[in-house]
Amino acid sequence: MAQTDFGRVLSKTEVQFKRASDALTQTRLFSEQSNLNAAYEAAFRFEAILEQAVLLARALPAYTGRPKAQEAVDALMEQAIPIEMGYTELGWFCLRIPALLPKKGSGSPVYIQQALYPAMNRFFKGKVPASYSDCVLIYRHVYDSARPERAWRDHDNIEQNMVTDIITLYLLPDDAPAQCAHFYCSAAGSADSTEVYVVPREQFPTWIYAAFHDRLKEVTLYENRA
Repeated sequence: MAQTDFGRVLSKTEVQFKRASDALTQTRLFSEQSNLNAAYEAAFRFEAILEQAVLLARALPAYTGRPKAQEAVDALMEQAIPIEMGYTELGWFCLRIPALLPKKGSGSPVYIQQALYPAMNRFFKGKVPASYSDCVLIYRHVYDSARPERAWRDHDNIEQNMVTDIITLYLLPDDAPAQCAHFYCSAAGSADSTEVYVVPREQFPTWIYAAFHDRLKEVTLYENRA
């Protein structure tokens, strides 16, 4: 009997979760041996493999042929990855993702796309998005304060293009350097997360002041731009 598409995806998913289990076992072994450098690398392998497994798992319901399966998956992702977004009183657009973006070449950014695009589509439904023609696109990578600083990632080793493309689709006429400067920074916080801001260029010094005086967590987000 020929294997169905559902069966093929199910088999691939089983293989990925077995690989993830093996990587997690390695991580535990290195940790118990107090070999934190090896544990660090094994943990990133576990993360990358598990991301691929989750992508396959998200696709499985649709392969059953059941109507509206993808809508149900999208709703589940919204609960599991509660992305916040909105405008500040000063007119900035802010996006808060409760996860770190993956490393280039290891983790897949597709899982972020699958959560972010539907979230932004829902937010802007029935609204006219603001258009930022001269702005700074800011990525602020927030690391759990319990994480050792040596585990913080270099900015040029983080996958950001997919998030930028989705933001550009809604808020920017173009992300070319002449119209949109880019700024990257990292900070310690209560949990791992990623914050993305679209700030008019003339207000960038105000954002810098707020960021370096720990005032961004106080910023309220609104449905519409003032």
